[in-house]
Amino acid sequence: MANHDLSHSSQYVQSLALCTLACMGSAEMCRDLAPEIERLLRASNSYIKKKATLCAVHIIRKVPELAELFTPSARTLLSEKNHGVLHGAVVLITELCKRNPDTLDQFRKAVPELVQIMKGLVTSSYSPEHNVAGISDPFLQVRILRLLRILGHNNDTASDAMNDLLAQVATNTDSSKTAGSAVLYETVLTIMDINSESGLRVLAVNILGRFLLNNDRNIRYISMTSLQKIVQTDHNAVQRHRGTIVDCLKDQDTSVKRRALELSLALVSAVNIRSMMKELLIFLSFCPPELRSQTASGIFNAAERYHQSFVLHIYLLAGGDVRDETVPNLIQLITTASELHCYTVHKLYRALVKDIAQQSLVQVACWCIGEYGDLLLKGECEEIEPLQVTEDDVLDALETVLQSHMSSPATRGFALTATMKLSTRIIDNVDRIRSIVSIYGSCIDLELQQRAVEYNALFKKYDHMRAAVLERMPVMDKNSPGHTNGDTPGEIKEPDTSKPKPAEAGLLSEPASQVCDLLDLLGGTDTPLQPSTPTTTSSADLLDLLGGLEPTPVPTVSVYEKNGLSLKIQYDKQTETEVTVSLIASNSTQNDITNFTLQAAVPKSVQLQMKAPSGNVIPAHGLGQVTQTVLLNNPNKVSLKMRIRVSYSNQGAMHQDTVQIDSFPSTACQPSISPL
Repeated sequence: MANHDLSHSSQYVQSLALCTLACMGSAEMCRDLAPEIERLLRASNSYIKKKATLCAVHIIRKVPELAELFTPSARTLLSEKNHGVLHGAVVLITELCKRNPDTLDQFRKAVPELVQIMKGLVTSSYSPEHNVAGISDPFLQVRILRLLRILGHNNDTASDAMNDLLAQVATNTDSSKTAGSAVLYETVLTIMDINSESGLRVLAVNILGRFLLNNDRNIRYISMTSLQKIVQTDHNAVQRHRGTIVDCLKDQDTSVKRRALELSLALVSAVNIRSMMKELLIFLSFCPPELRSQTASGIFNAAERYHQSFVLHIYLLAGGDVRDETVPNLIQLITTASELHCYTVHKLYRALVKDIAQQSLVQVACWCIGEYGDLLLKGECEEIEPLQVTEDDVLDALETVLQSHMSSPATRGFALTATMKLSTRIIDNVDRIRSIVSIYGSCIDLELQQRAVEYNALFKKYDHMRAAVLERMPVMDKNSPGHTNGDTPGEIKEPDTSKPKPAEAGLLSEPASQVCDLLDLLGGTDTPLQPSTPTTTSSADLLDLLGGLEPTPVPTVSVYEKNGLSLKIQYDKQTETEVTVSLIASNSTQNDITNFTLQAAVPKSVQLQMKAPSGNVIPAHGLGQVTQTVLLNNPNKVSLKMRIRVSYSNQGAMHQDTVQIDSFPSTACQPSISPL
């Protein structure tokens, strides 16, 4: 019946049949009727030819192997004068080029013809039939530009043939109307995606800069989105529009502000760090609450990279808004700037006394007081007005942190370690420190309890070693294997499972139990330790570990690496019937990964329990991780297999992948990974 309608004498019946097939034709119908559609592509009636072209597009999408059937006819359609047929032909050729590299090479020979068609549209006189707001057939222009973008990608010959045309379109198209802006935007995307000349790329960036001045927020948004993509490759060209981009921070629309913030942070360099810091700090003072954390962390990272003297000032100003992952970075910077130790400990002590609500700031302050408390007590500092502080004042401040309901367990860990470290830096209040530490020997928090027990043992059994154990920390090398808080883009690092030294207590706020911090205190080994359960490990057993037993490394294996997301599996514990593993995700891209979820499936005879994840947002640049613990109970001792589904959103695009772990050998071996 359909074949009969396609051959009907009435063009309207034929048109209806073509529309029906194009909208709802099944794969079987497409296979059967493809020769008839190819015949209609050569019909003399432009009305039918237009409908047949769009029907051919549907057939190719439904049955890709039929694409070769339409290639010869598609080439001849470019000589049509009818705009509707020409528009359909460009859509058809675009579909053919996307699906077959050989067809793409074949149609690259048609670039001069497409250029001529486009020039005719740009220079043609007013045509009421195709004119939209003074632009001649913008729909056809946009389609041709998209096709040229595909044909010119990674091809010098095709790119050279269209450079002059793109320059002509970019300079002669009126951007005051939406239709003109659409053509210009597609022109910019084409210039950026082909092997274009440097001058043409600068012209494209300038067009995007003009879009930033448009009253339409949607146009400003897509302009900044495009600039964000090219800021790394054309940094100097984008830098010329820095003032306009910074002005967009004042926009009323939150989405525009977010894009302006991301782009502003990307434009920070050693040359403009001072002016950009001023603008960004002003924005921080009035930005929406949902942007404060991103703004503060971005400012901190930029200052850390280009002007480290700003870091402490920024932390004092916005310490409550920066992410927790910046704490170890700031501590590392403080250790390397020995000439600023006195100034830093004085400033942070004053901030601690004034406000203990900002947890990140309190952690860094406690660490500095523990390390450089002797400099604080001397009261001599050239860079700041001297502050006379007594031993009791310092201990009162640390006790306030320990007892405050606002302090997190990690912050209390910093304060307790700082208190213990002061026992070798003060003279008259060692008994008070011993009393403070002993109180936490029965603390409900296992981490604090374990540390307090160890510190009490230092006071009693190992008092002769206390001064050496609690001496000042050496300078930390950010690039050392044990430092995992660097933000080198694109670099994938193995997770550091070693326990932080007590002077760094709380840097990693993970609730997992650790083995023996005294080993770390004594600097006995840099090798990660096999974790154990603190509730079953007595303090005597912990101290016995000082005998020099070789620690066992915790196996960590990468199971997924794609789109900047890295997923590793860490083997925490294994018995005859149970296996405990941790899935650790990190993000090396320039944008936060959101809506991150993990799903797992195992054989029916195995019981699976997934603990709640630590979060669903993975910070960019490797500045944080999301961890999820998985418990596997295997009473029948069958061969363990697990399938993991990874779902996440990156820059608005949803991604979903599946990885299968085919075997779970002993903790000393690596599993077999099969990506699906």
